[in-house]
Amino acid sequence: MTSSVAGQRVPRFDGRAGRWVGAAVPRREDPRLLSGRGRFVDDLHLPGMLHAAFVRATVAHANLRGVDLSATLAVEGVVAAYTAADLALGDIVALLDRPPEEFTPTAMPVLAKEKVRFAGEPVALVVARDPYSAEDGVEAAVVEYEPLDAVVSEESAFAGTAPPVHDEAPDNVLVDVSMFDTAGVEAAFEAARADGGCVVEVVTKSGRQNALPLETRGVVASWDDHDDQLLIQTCTQVPHQVRTALARSLRVPERTVRVTVPDMGGGFGQKCVVGREEIAVAAAARRLDRPVKWIEDRREALTAGFLAREQRYRTRAAFDAEGRITALDVDVVCDMGAYSCYPFTAGIEPLMAAAEMPSVYRVPEYRVRARAIASNKAPTAPYRGVSRPQYVLAIERVMERAARELGLDPLEVRRRNLITEFPYTGVNGVTYDPGTYRESLELAEAAIRDEGWYELRDRAAAEGRHIGIGYCCFSERTGYGSDAFAKRKMTVVPGFDVSEIRMDTTGSVVVTSGTMNHGQSHETTLAQIVADRLGLHIDRVKLRQGDTERIAYGWGTFASRSVTIGGSAVALAATKLGALLRTIAAHLMETGEDNVALDGDGGVVRLDDPGRRVSYEEIADVAYLRSHLLPKDVEPTLTATASFDVPGDGTFSNATHAVVVELDPGTGQVRILRYACVEDCGVVIHPKVVDGQCRGGIAQGIAGALYEEVTYADNGEPSAASFIDYLVPTATEIPDITVSHLETPCAFTENGAKGAGEGGTIGAPAAVLNAVNDALRCTGIELDTIPVHPQTVLAALDTVDTARTEEASTAS
Repeated sequence: MTSSVAGQRVPRFDGRAGRWVGAAVPRREDPRLLSGRGRFVDDLHLPGMLHAAFVRATVAHANLRGVDLSATLAVEGVVAAYTAADLALGDIVALLDRPPEEFTPTAMPVLAKEKVRFAGEPVALVVARDPYSAEDGVEAAVVEYEPLDAVVSEESAFAGTAPPVHDEAPDNVLVDVSMFDTAGVEAAFEAARADGGCVVEVVTKSGRQNALPLETRGVVASWDDHDDQLLIQTCTQVPHQVRTALARSLRVPERTVRVTVPDMGGGFGQKCVVGREEIAVAAAARRLDRPVKWIEDRREALTAGFLAREQRYRTRAAFDAEGRITALDVDVVCDMGAYSCYPFTAGIEPLMAAAEMPSVYRVPEYRVRARAIASNKAPTAPYRGVSRPQYVLAIERVMERAARELGLDPLEVRRRNLITEFPYTGVNGVTYDPGTYRESLELAEAAIRDEGWYELRDRAAAEGRHIGIGYCCFSERTGYGSDAFAKRKMTVVPGFDVSEIRMDTTGSVVVTSGTMNHGQSHETTLAQIVADRLGLHIDRVKLRQGDTERIAYGWGTFASRSVTIGGSAVALAATKLGALLRTIAAHLMETGEDNVALDGDGGVVRLDDPGRRVSYEEIADVAYLRSHLLPKDVEPTLTATASFDVPGDGTFSNATHAVVVELDPGTGQVRILRYACVEDCGVVIHPKVVDGQCRGGIAQGIAGALYEEVTYADNGEPSAASFIDYLVPTATEIPDITVSHLETPCAFTENGAKGAGEGGTIGAPAAVLNAVNDALRCTGIELDTIPVHPQTVLAALDTVDTARTEEASTAS
């Protein structure tokens, strides 16, 4: 089979059954990015461009008594400097449609006003001719504080001894929701105690993390007199949301704001919320009528950027004597920092945890209370996985603890509780579509057993080595549609995506998507979908994203929605265009539409006379250049638009991770010897892209399990201002990872695909921690907090050495 590219016939790629979907074609982004021709925000240079820097709070909690910028304005090269009063911008306010006892709204000013609420909060903006003068201007600013005690932990937030972070929330609770209190919870706990079962309680904690995209945040803002429009070029996952929030803050019509996104070096959720700095820079550019650039430096990114993950779960579970879970009672506390993020609010983490805590297991009775607390720390944004690494850690630790209490194999306990019949509606009211929960566990275990890791573990124990094996079973809800987000009672309800496709006179197409690529290979995977739907060579498909003028509307990229929702919208638009092509071709070949079909090679063929064919170029020539030949009811031009929204509760990918670790008795370091992932994300659009998503996510999950953590002094000063203190694993610490694929097509996405963006991060922390605890089994000590610090491992291993010394002393 052949196709034409730039007027030449070239071999059609022979992927899976002659299709592009499923084929590991070369990534279309790579030639540009790998040769240094990518264009990121910091690569943008406009005539007359100025540079911005922020005066940031040096204390975590204080009344703001004054900001004196007179010395700043005297610094050579400084053009302007602004306080909150100077810019007079509207606050950023994220809302939930919940009663006051469940949700307390708080406003996030673009620049701090009467109060600062975390170290690093922007207090003033300095604009200068170059970045160095801007920094000098920041140094010259004089800020007067009246320090207040800081809230830096769950204990201090609830203690009430420090002034509240927000007066509107005197108890420092922003979200407090109790859900799914089914009638049989207490009876199940009583029965477990009475009938030979067990009740286990596990308290799991996770450290505060930074999503750490390679490219920090940045923006170039400029005013265009010709278009009467403010152009915002920024690295965001949600350009339309930035446009909305910015227009509201500046109090201008949205039509006067255009947001575009160049190449983006990662986001991981940190860039799917609206930042304050971008709005302040835009306001300065509008006032000065000159382009203004701000690029976040790494210190700002580590201390003042959106953070994530700091959560505590107190989980009680009842099991019968056979190891089947009968009830789950959970208390969740998420430290969300100083402000609610827009548009998701402080409810993004606790509401996710409450709704999905049962995970892949059949839980008949369930009760949960989930709270978001405010603290004097940088605010929290979604980060790859959004609470799922934490609640999966909690439920997987419960499975391990119950197995120990009942004297059962931990994998057997999982088998007895896994969901195996689909569709399955859980006690949480969520309906799970078909998956391979049991099959992925069996394959992961087989990989570890067949390679002899169990035998090695047992031999190593006799030699005084500490090797452990850990597993994690989990699901990943992907492609959240409007129905799923509406259940959280958000006033801004994400969900649908819109795509437009346009064919030009050469028969090539340009397709738009409201999703936003920041490393997921959209230029390749979405083009594969379109190429199959239209029977085109992939080189004749061009994707456009990240421009609020060219994209009708879009919610951007987060929650593994790009292929499930964006890809479905793209597929529907391509199908509509294909129907239009068939209509015109049938007219030109003087037959009915039911007698023609796309031929898979860039044309339409007459079914009853296969020798008669009209190419897309010929159809486009008529549509654009000889429109008088079109059918009377067909408009000129070849365009189609479609939208897609996932119905109901969305679709669920699933996986099992298996890990082998060894503990160093001299240093307490954890070394990963083997990592296996068996995943099912439905139809795989591009196998290597899915492998990359899995491996990248697992690397971030390992980072959270063993290395990365932002801690704070009692006064709220962050400990990790550089990579000297914030430990990021390198290629040396990340092991080789094998990824095996199962495929359970989704019945209600257009491509049968489920999401694959977050699963690696979700499963890794629990799998690694379970392996560490298995390696510590000789100590009788179990760890339930991540990251696992070397000194904690050493302390546990020391109990073995102490016991051996005492034994030897007694024997002698």
